[in-house]
Amino acid sequence: MILKLVRTPGIYLVGFMGSGKSTVGRLLADRLGWTFVDLDEEIEAEQNATIAEIFEKYGEEHFRNLETEAIRKRVKMVRCGRPMVIALGGGAFVRKENSELLNDNGVTVWLDCPLEIAWRRVAQCQNRPLAKDCARFAELLEARRPAYARAEYRIEITDDDAEKVVDAICALPIF
Repeated sequence: MILKLVRTPGIYLVGFMGSGKSTVGRLLADRLGWTFVDLDEEIEAEQNATIAEIFEKYGEEHFRNLETEAIRKRVKMVRCGRPMVIALGGGAFVRKENSELLNDNGVTVWLDCPLEIAWRRVAQCQNRPLAKDCARFAELLEARRPAYARAEYRIEITDDDAEKVVDAICALPIF
């Protein structure tokens, strides 16, 4: 394992909605024997509201502030030596302060999922406020790609085989 990961044992999964961050994160954490955290689920539990409800009631900026605070809290735990695999929300890594904090305190892995797969996975979900229209969804994905590219590693998603993605992460030169 690289020294950075020993010092700050955090693996942060970044990528667009529908890229498989939560599914892959759970499997990866299980394989490593680490704690798994889905940041969106954690925010929903703390706020006692869905992300869609937070967006509707308070707006996206308020949600992004909650997200940044949740990231800071989890990074603090990682700095204390608590190994975690954390699945970030699709927009979390877009904020430069978040990406810098995460890159400095663990390893970031971009799950690069093509539009067709991501849209198929989220098109029927009612709880995704930014996934109501395919054209807008595609524009948002393209707008966020440069931010995701700031991740230290990139894993290309080609199908729905989450175990294959976990294998690819475990084959990275971080272990």
